[in-house]
Amino acid sequence: MNKRFLLSLINILGLCVVITAVTLVFVHDSQWMGVLLIMLGVVCLLSLLPFGIQLKSTLPDIVFGVIDNGILAVMAIFGGYLGGIAGAILGGVVGNAITDGIAGIFEGYIAEKFDGTDVPSNRSMLKSAVGKMSGCLFGAGAVLAVASLFQLS
Repeated sequence: MNKRFLLSLINILGLCVVITAVTLVFVHDSQWMGVLLIMLGVVCLLSLLPFGIQLKSTLPDIVFGVIDNGILAVMAIFGGYLGGIAGAILGGVVGNAITDGIAGIFEGYIAEKFDGTDVPSNRSMLKSAVGKMSGCLFGAGAVLAVASLFQLS
């Protein structure tokens, strides 16, 4: 196992632990959960700087995550209102299946646009994982922030 792979793995797993711990601490403070998720998304992106990864090169993955979890969060909220816990799970599962496909369209389109530009478009485990992770946090965070304004979450 090479050193870069191991450091990437440690970074991703460390982010998972931090995200889980922070959300568990603040799970009952839903008014600020959206903003908190957005801040955690920023932390994810900042974790790429020591690896020398240009943040712009993660844009396709971020867009994927924003669309994926943004729509998923909306469907989970509506599912929860319509069918309780089972409805929220069903909304999340169906939402995830639909949004993976839709988000993949945009991710692929942006990645294709990067070909031939000065932005490196090569894929790496770290860039893909952290880009999607931060995008998912941004998407869900934005939806929860708006939902809290309307007291939906």
